[in-house]
Amino acid sequence: MPSSVIRRFDYDPSRRRLSVTFTSGDRYDYQAVPPEVADGLRGAVSKGRFFSARIRDRYAFERHPKTE
Repeated sequence: MPSSVIRRFDYDPSRRRLSVTFTSGDRYDYQAVPPEVADGLRGAVSKGRFFSARIRDRYAFERHPKTE
């Protein structure tokens, strides 16, 4: 299901890194994300709600602002 907040996301299980690109164009790479959390995001009906409850403010991240 499309999200009004999250444009796309990718998960690298070998590095346990979840990359989330928001509709603003900013990308955040979240570190040490367990595979079950990434699977939960993948299967969530509301990606934004799941992200807010289970990922935001829980994992260290690196921000990559949109460049124009």
